[in-house]
Amino acid sequence: MSRDGIARTTLTEMSCVAPGDRLAAVMAGRANVIEMTRAAEDAVLCPRETGGWSHDLRAALAARIARQNGLSDLGTRYSAMIGDAAIADLADPGKDGAAQGLGAVCAFMDGVSVCPRDVTAADLAGLQAAGISDADIVRLCEISAFMAYQARVIAGLKLMQETVA
Repeated sequence: MSRDGIARTTLTEMSCVAPGDRLAAVMAGRANVIEMTRAAEDAVLCPRETGGWSHDLRAALAARIARQNGLSDLGTRYSAMIGDAAIADLADPGKDGAAQGLGAVCAFMDGVSVCPRDVTAADLAGLQAAGISDADIVRLCEISAFMAYQARVIAGLKLMQETVA
């Protein structure tokens, strides 16, 4: 927790909430939500047990999803976490992942991130056919679900910031 009462997290920083803002006071009253969001981010992007997805790949997918949601600053933040140059291209939604052998993963993540209602069992079967284990499919879904949550909360906080300013 910072001295202004709100923790410095991805969520608070990307929401452009400044110390002393009225919204900062509101957020300080929901510090548990901010902390749980930070914990979820850590669990999804930097877990101890990574399964088939390295921390670099998770950051690249998070950056990709952020950019697909119009959050370029968030995409830049997650891209900065990528240490493996061979993976960095995956943060660009314009890249299909074929060069890294992750075309099926990128196609799935793009679909579930941009238009989740169109994702079907066939999409999951496509991942399985590409050799992705069920546990790693769940891990991909965790990344996507967290990013969808975070993008919506950031958008809501920015809207609140505009209306209370």
